[in-house]
Amino acid sequence: MCGIVGYLGYREAAPVLIEGLRRLEYRGYDSAGISVMSDDGALQTVRRAGKLAELEGAIAQHPPRGRVGIAHTRWATHGPPTEANAHPHTNETGDITLIHNGIIENAGVLKQKLLELGYTFTSDTDTEVVVHLIDHLWVQGASLEQSVAEALSQVEGAYGLAVVSTRDPFKIVVARNGSPLLLGIGSDGELMAGSDAAAVVGITRDVVYLDDGDVGVLDRTAYRTFHLERGSVRRQVHQVTWDLESIEKGGYEHFMLKEIHEQPQSLRDVMRGRLLPEDGVARLGGITVSDADLSKVERITIMACGTSWHAGLLGEYLLEDLARIPVDVQYASEFRYKNPVIEDNTLVLAISQSGETADTLAALREAKRRGVRTMGIVNTVGSTIARETDFGMHLHAGPEIGVASTKAFTSQIVALVLFSLYMGRRRNLSVLEGRELVAALERLPDQVDEILAQTDDIRALADEYFDARNFLYLGRGYQFPVALEGALKLKEVSYIHAEGYPAAEMKHGPIALIDDDMPVVFLAPRDAVYGKVVSNIEEVKARHGRVIAIVSDEAPELVGKVDHIVRVPHTVPALLPVLTTIPLQLLAYHAAILRGCDVDQPRNLAKSVTVE
Repeated sequence: MCGIVGYLGYREAAPVLIEGLRRLEYRGYDSAGISVMSDDGALQTVRRAGKLAELEGAIAQHPPRGRVGIAHTRWATHGPPTEANAHPHTNETGDITLIHNGIIENAGVLKQKLLELGYTFTSDTDTEVVVHLIDHLWVQGASLEQSVAEALSQVEGAYGLAVVSTRDPFKIVVARNGSPLLLGIGSDGELMAGSDAAAVVGITRDVVYLDDGDVGVLDRTAYRTFHLERGSVRRQVHQVTWDLESIEKGGYEHFMLKEIHEQPQSLRDVMRGRLLPEDGVARLGGITVSDADLSKVERITIMACGTSWHAGLLGEYLLEDLARIPVDVQYASEFRYKNPVIEDNTLVLAISQSGETADTLAALREAKRRGVRTMGIVNTVGSTIARETDFGMHLHAGPEIGVASTKAFTSQIVALVLFSLYMGRRRNLSVLEGRELVAALERLPDQVDEILAQTDDIRALADEYFDARNFLYLGRGYQFPVALEGALKLKEVSYIHAEGYPAAEMKHGPIALIDDDMPVVFLAPRDAVYGKVVSNIEEVKARHGRVIAIVSDEAPELVGKVDHIVRVPHTVPALLPVLTTIPLQLLAYHAAILRGCDVDQPRNLAKSVTVE
């Protein structure tokens, strides 16, 4: 989750590193720090608790000078977000400095050994253990990469790290195990490292994604990679396809608002080149090579976390409805510690915006160990899940900087619709049904634009309810996962407690909470269970609940019976979740702004969850 950036080249390193951190701050913003090696080989390290602005202020008058350096923005795991726990961490003599993302599982054992050897510790972090271990194991005449590799042979756990030392100057060594890391390969001898491509695109679009066990060595002559067990390796150079403008706010006040408004385009992009209207089917180049395997699939297990898990729940409805394939949806964090029953001819589908979610990746690897076929739906090209699954789909939604996912979620829904259509047409879905769904998909981006035009109305709704202490979101069928996602968005960015529930289950507990202070959001588009939802609304109103209804037509049955109606365009049931999601995103955003919350960097959260 933390942001890592390194630079080696002909420019002053500090401005490049700070700009890289600015683009990575969504990955962690508890503290930040920088280490730069001067041209005479001295290390200058500055760290600050708080957001990146604190570090920028600290170095504004006297920035560290030099053309080699590393920098870090932290999401706290071991120890609170204090200056002492901020990265980079140095050894006692100050000639080795290190930044780290991940969790060292045997840090306690290693720390005890180092204490017995006379080392002292000034932080609560597991990272400081690694820098002292490198110091301890560095033998006369060894290189930095040899010393790092020797230390890592004793380390258990996940890490993405970067190390600089005056003992082997003008060199950066990086290593990866379970935490994403890439190299940026620029021109004129410029080299970078980062935990995300966003850190390096200001210098280069050419990136090398490291695999677990890889070590990268950057120096003034070139870069090279080797594997801790297999020796020298060459990794493919990929090109970042999105523009630098994609990770700027582009005139919007916040990334979250920008990304909500980017959804018409992100939906067009996920469908681009994939719809065959005449045949009523989707063309999915990333999976057609596996047509023979897909024809044998008898069950699908979807694994994901957080918002992606909610998309997975919608995938269950979609695949069972359109393709008649039994599906179960698992929290990846639970799956990896179960003894799951995975039958032959099961397809395991992993969903992750970043493609690096630690729990999802671990669950995927457990499934692969059991010999089943695997598929990925990810947004980040070159990510670990994209590389380790047998086949899959890229969302092409562009970078998502806001910590609370918006455009990636709706793109995931559409990707799952495309996959369900693809599978359904190969099974029982008629060409007429396929054509109807394709036509609805083609209309979808314009319908989202219609909802976004209601932003002022939804802001007024937020103005009425932003001071509520609790919210309840209710939906049935396709709308139940939307209720879960709406509740998650509200609590993520506004810190209002919210629950999502199946509307019919309200009577089995949550109805006890309802009073005249409880706003209840009903997802009530005109679908097969609309009448049932209307009955549930009557039950809430009978208990003086305040009802906000999201509907897909004039809904005459609800006029005068509910407190507020938000209308979305009507479409086929499989696509209604995309449309009903948009008002809930806007409601969460505006409620958070009215409460003075930081919507792009909510407290305690970070993007790309690469630790357990």
